[in-house]
Amino acid sequence: MGLSLALCRSTLRAEPAQRNNDWLMFFPGNGGRVQEDASDDFPNPNPEAMTDSEQDWLALKPQEPSPSQCCGSGCKPCIYDVYEKELAQWERAKAMHDKSLLMGKKEQSNNSELNPDTFTAFSVSSVEQLTEDTYQYKFELPGNSSLRLSLGQHIVLRGVVNGLEVQRAYTPISPRNAEGYFEVLIKCYEAGLMSQYIKTWKRGDVVFWRGPFGGFPYQPNKHGELLMLASGTGLAPMIPILQSITDDEEDETFVTLVGCFPTFDKIYLKPLLQDLARYWNIRIYYVLSQETSLEKLPWSYQENTYAGRLNEDMMKTIVNSCRRKPFVLICGSSAFNEDMSRYLKAVGIEENSCFVF
Repeated sequence: MGLSLALCRSTLRAEPAQRNNDWLMFFPGNGGRVQEDASDDFPNPNPEAMTDSEQDWLALKPQEPSPSQCCGSGCKPCIYDVYEKELAQWERAKAMHDKSLLMGKKEQSNNSELNPDTFTAFSVSSVEQLTEDTYQYKFELPGNSSLRLSLGQHIVLRGVVNGLEVQRAYTPISPRNAEGYFEVLIKCYEAGLMSQYIKTWKRGDVVFWRGPFGGFPYQPNKHGELLMLASGTGLAPMIPILQSITDDEEDETFVTLVGCFPTFDKIYLKPLLQDLARYWNIRIYYVLSQETSLEKLPWSYQENTYAGRLNEDMMKTIVNSCRRKPFVLICGSSAFNEDMSRYLKAVGIEENSCFVF
């Protein structure tokens, strides 16, 4: 999620290519792997000609992930890293004719403890619809246990839609010290593969997560003021940081949060944000791109809400209103992140004073 993270190899896509007049063919049903036709120098093994032992080993061979299985957030380990580790383990076991070497291989777990390498089962305890397309999901943790996430860290969800495995990254919005549960804010898209899976969730369903990954290395009082620029569900990583600051009486960091939404009705978590805005060191502004007038808004929102899009002039006004030179946190779509970085540079905020989730 942070820009400093290495690009994930899933950005590469298998394309038709020619080599020695033999065409490579892409088979979506084969985990996104590239196979060659029978005229290649290394043809695929013929199952009828293989011994039972060879077929057993082939059945145990890890499946290469398809592009849809990568969340694209720069996770370490990426699903491709996990695949390469398991493939090397399989090759070593096969060379030594020792299947016991594969016993350590795990794809999922039911011990309710997060692991970056293994998907862990969690039960949905509640579903709350916040807007027409956005939901807040709560998941159970055993006893008074906690996810023990660092601020701004994300976790990866795995789902299967029409036989295709999909993975996406989401940032929990529950407080870092929350015990017995965690919560995730998710926007569902009409044509989204993962969204089709998520929309089926109901209380008691079991879903699989792995992680955590990324995060912002926040330290109390390190920055005089934080300027948070969030678009839509980009609000998610900002919430735990805000709660961490307000929960710490020794932390005197000023925060200005700018939340960008289409309309007033599509602002997420209004009660929580209103509560946070009551703290002496927290300011919250809203920028509503599809609102033309603020007159119909509740009076408590009119003074701190802008109609239109967040542009360079508005950015200059916000930065100049900060009590100290801010360190900026940005989270939104790639287009939003690029626009905000450009506006900030234009008003004198350098790249080393910004962090992009």
